[in-house]
Amino acid sequence: MQVTFKLFAQLGQYLPPQAARNEVRLDIADGTSIWALLDAYNVPRGLCHLVLLNGHAQAAAVRGEVRLKAGDVLAVWPPIAGG
Repeated sequence: MQVTFKLFAQLGQYLPPQAARNEVRLDIADGTSIWALLDAYNVPRGLCHLVLLNGHAQAAAVRGEVRLKAGDVLAVWPPIAGG
């Protein structure tokens, strides 16, 4: 199944080479969890501050339980400081 995977700011370095504009379409196995996808691309869990699945925030406590579905969009931002 295909999902769209987006990583922003310094997390963009973990996207595969074919990514464009901070996103890539991926073929993943049915039943893949949010954490499983992030782990597959070596994205440090401690840097996954804001995780949105189809525009809805996913708390760290549920990221191992929530299973991705065909057509989903997973977007991840690191903690950002500034003012």
